[in-house]
Amino acid sequence: MKKVIANWGNYPAMESDERLFSYDDQLQDIIRNSPTFIPRGNGRCYGDASLAGETLNTLKYDKILSFDTENGIFECQSGLTLDQILEVVVPKGWFLPVTPGTKFITVGGAIGSDVHGKNHHVDGTFGQHVVDMDIILADSSMITCSPSVYPDLFEATCGGMGLTGMITRIKFKLKKVPSSYIKQKQLKAANLDELIRLFEEYKHYTYSMAWIDCLQKGKSFGRGIMTIGEFAKPEELNESQRKAPLALPKKKAITIPFNFPSWILNTFTVKAFNFLYYNKNVNKEINNVVTYEPFFYPLDALLHWNRCYGKKGFVQYQFVLPLAAKEGLVDILRRIGAKGMGSFLVVLKVFGKQEDNLISFPFEGFTLALDFPVRKGLFEFLDELDAVVLKYGGRLYMSKDARMKPEMLKAGYPRLEEFKSIVRKYNPDGKIRSVQSDRLELTK
Repeated sequence: MKKVIANWGNYPAMESDERLFSYDDQLQDIIRNSPTFIPRGNGRCYGDASLAGETLNTLKYDKILSFDTENGIFECQSGLTLDQILEVVVPKGWFLPVTPGTKFITVGGAIGSDVHGKNHHVDGTFGQHVVDMDIILADSSMITCSPSVYPDLFEATCGGMGLTGMITRIKFKLKKVPSSYIKQKQLKAANLDELIRLFEEYKHYTYSMAWIDCLQKGKSFGRGIMTIGEFAKPEELNESQRKAPLALPKKKAITIPFNFPSWILNTFTVKAFNFLYYNKNVNKEINNVVTYEPFFYPLDALLHWNRCYGKKGFVQYQFVLPLAAKEGLVDILRRIGAKGMGSFLVVLKVFGKQEDNLISFPFEGFTLALDFPVRKGLFEFLDELDAVVLKYGGRLYMSKDARMKPEMLKAGYPRLEEFKSIVRKYNPDGKIRSVQSDRLELTK
């Protein structure tokens, strides 16, 4: 079915022949007869990774295949979304091992982007919890791979943006939890130095992240609010919560019904929002117990929040820098402030140590994610930020990318040529390709 599609940033948008399927043999037949295609889940990556002239949409391929409630092993088809998984596993005392900031992604997309969360320093990426998976290759054959069986295919698929084949079945490990509630602590930091000190002081916490006011200068430069948490034990719950410690949160959501006018997003409104958000925490420290929804997925309560950026859409810019490169973080935040290209959503996390991975994004260091509405001069400014990222030994996240140049990717990922050779091995004619993979010269 021909339709105009875009990912979460609404940039870029393009017409695509979207194909849906429900069975393996049906999918294999589509693949045999498709000249080129790219797998696509719920379209919650930000750039052009799952855009192509033909997309194979997995959303009808969403069955739960098995759930070992004793050992926390979950098996499903790739089109199942994380929110659907949570509804089944949380009441049994389990949670996702790793989750990004939205639960509306497919599990196949979680592997293709090798998503990380607030607990990377403890639990790594999603791919590190996968037991095995089935992949239909470009020639329509199916392979079961794992860290020990076809390990090259497994590693290239985790973070490989769908270029190795169509993931069909995934088996992965869950995390045991004592309740569905989070014991949360929020800490106000007067500046970036204090914020970084807090990350070090509270690094023993499983979950941590910080929001930054990116437009502050002087003594308040980089001020923010750090949020840390752990799953609450039954004895840490109030009387009402203890009655049903594994209850699912009540569904509450507000919908943004239309695209906001582009003039709403400007330096003044960002400064006003940042002032109010920072000062909503009257106390230096706030401790409370909340359901997992507002802790892990605060923006999911605002359906279609991407419309806040207007019809032109936005790009998310996420990079990682080594821990020793704090100056690079300072440099980038200063440039953003000087340009007045502030973002409402500026999220800082610290990645833990990770083996020298093939194509997955994280390595030990600071990662910052920012949203920028598409407007004149933006891409030139992001090119300027790219140079800073490379200067300090960093790289960008392909799952958030809509515009980086192939030279940037090559400089940031030292094993890129090895990844490309594995893609050619399992996708020899470049049949599986996207707008992004062609732009970054991964399939050209």
